[in-house]
Amino acid sequence: MSAAPPSAAASLRARIATGAPLVAPGAMNALFARLIEEAGFEAAYLTGAGVANATLGVPDLGLTTMTEMARAAAQICDVTALPVIADADTGFGGPLNVARTVHAYERAGVAAIQLEDQEFPKRCGHLDGKRLIGVEEMRVRLRAALEARRDPDTVIIARTDACGASGVEDAIERGRAYREEGADVLFCDGPRSERELERIGGELGALAPLMVSLVEGGRTPLMPVGALAELGFRIVIFPGLLMRVAVRAARDALAVLARDGGSAALLDRLADFTAVNEIVGLGAYERRAARLEEGLAP
Repeated sequence: MSAAPPSAAASLRARIATGAPLVAPGAMNALFARLIEEAGFEAAYLTGAGVANATLGVPDLGLTTMTEMARAAAQICDVTALPVIADADTGFGGPLNVARTVHAYERAGVAAIQLEDQEFPKRCGHLDGKRLIGVEEMRVRLRAALEARRDPDTVIIARTDACGASGVEDAIERGRAYREEGADVLFCDGPRSERELERIGGELGALAPLMVSLVEGGRTPLMPVGALAELGFRIVIFPGLLMRVAVRAARDALAVLARDGGSAALLDRLADFTAVNEIVGLGAYERRAARLEEGLAP
């Protein structure tokens, strides 16, 4: 009898342990997760901002609920073998809510859960006006998450928004405290310069794997992944890249449609109809349906 394959969480842990930089583009839905896998990336990032923007049409201001995020996570995990790193905002409440969030995310199939130290309702990490909870309160959130996880390989990521709210020194001190509490990965969001990235990498990189978020037009300089890896960052996420590319393409296409009253001028900009059906697995679904109708063995 062959051994069961490692869980997505175990696979992610092993991948992080190699020390090689891991790039995780942001997916706000299952289709984009399929595209990320097709392109050869080794992980996907479930972006809370993307779900808020694309699914609800609202800004990233803590308006999405835990169940909405867990549903998006389950839909993504259902169609990809990639480990999914999932944004869980503040944990959606107190310690018991954090525990429930961890259970729901694990049932969905995620490999890593990211919790942050903002007050609820949170704000996007690249917006002004963020308010932080105290270090001890965040330690309680992390304690609740670590105790609640049923798979010991589930990666708990501690994010601090102190870089933009109270300064990089506070972010580093918070990172040390969160690692001491047991966080598996540290994420200081929103560094404003290469110097701040260097400080974070130099002072926290020896304590735990570090994650960094690159938001085009955001606060953090868009350094190459290789340069970030040299500073000690092992996970690099691009949370909004695909959604923003899609928004621009959709706006441009709608402008042409409104101008021309038809879509003929857009044909050279479209994904091929057959190719899209291949991405979503039409052939496999049709073969399975035919097999079931004919009563054939799997």
